[in-house]
Amino acid sequence: MHKYIDKYLFLAVVLFSLFGIIMIYSSSYIWAEYKFNDAFHYVKLQGIFLMIGIVLMIIISKIDYRKYYQYATPIFIFCLILLILVLIPGIGTIRNGSRSWFGIGPLGIQPSEFMKLSLIILTSKYLSNSDKNVKKFLKGILPILFILGIVFFLIMLQPDFGTGMIIVVSVLSLLFIAGANMKFFFLAGIVGVIGIISLIIMAPYRMNRIISFINPWSDPLGTGFQIIQSLYALGPGGIFGLGFLNSRQKHFYLPEPQTDFIFSIISEELGIVGILIVSAFFIFILYCGIKIALNSKNLFAKYLTFGMTFQILIQAVMNLAVVVGLIPVTGYALLLYS
Repeated sequence: MHKYIDKYLFLAVVLFSLFGIIMIYSSSYIWAEYKFNDAFHYVKLQGIFLMIGIVLMIIISKIDYRKYYQYATPIFIFCLILLILVLIPGIGTIRNGSRSWFGIGPLGIQPSEFMKLSLIILTSKYLSNSDKNVKKFLKGILPILFILGIVFFLIMLQPDFGTGMIIVVSVLSLLFIAGANMKFFFLAGIVGVIGIISLIIMAPYRMNRIISFINPWSDPLGTGFQIIQSLYALGPGGIFGLGFLNSRQKHFYLPEPQTDFIFSIISEELGIVGILIVSAFFIFILYCGIKIALNSKNLFAKYLTFGMTFQILIQAVMNLAVVVGLIPVTGYALLLYS
């Protein structure tokens, strides 16, 4: 099998990552200097992840994708075990209210990130083998929904609603691409609404987030604080922004300016130009992913490429929707930060 690296996609990812590191420095150096006495603290961590990521990207690109098909189930089971282990006190660590991390010194690893990819691999294998049954609910869709339900349940025990929703929407997108009956998506929407209502009943703090989403100024110093500060950052950006390093909101106003709300800082400092830069990179990645998927003759490869591409874009869209106040604050970073 002929193997090659799409040099344009590779270059786009590297350039986007470098742009991300630059903006991470701009958005975090004040907080990093205050908390760690090192303005480059977050940049150093991100640089380590970037170097590791590039090396792994090159190594993994040399692996025959059919190996993922062959070992889809063991990979998924391994990631499922990690999801269970992270829930055990003493093994998993709590950050920002969620027991979703394995702490390794100053670094942290989220097993849910591995699960996001492993479930795409497993779903792609399942759909490539069940292509003829995908329009049938019991034989075609129910088995993968059962697995999806287990994964979502474990992630909600952390709890991490944002990651859970990314995984759910990613799998549903693959089912849509595979040609599942549209009635299923209508029913899935109803079940989703009922599920969200149930989650709100079980954890009333989520209702506070809904209220703050509808009217952030009802609790400006509490649940509405993040979105209000984000909008203050977005507002004065204009065409060219306030200038690199000149954000006001990163001066201890906007929470998590280097992760969840880094897009707000980009907009404030670089204006519409910065927004277009970020949008252009994501659109180009989407274009390359769809092009590769459509040119794939192997059904598993086609689904796998679609799934990974959609998952990247789904997380990006959800983050941007939070930043501009289109959906309630959840807690997932734009893919400029690992």
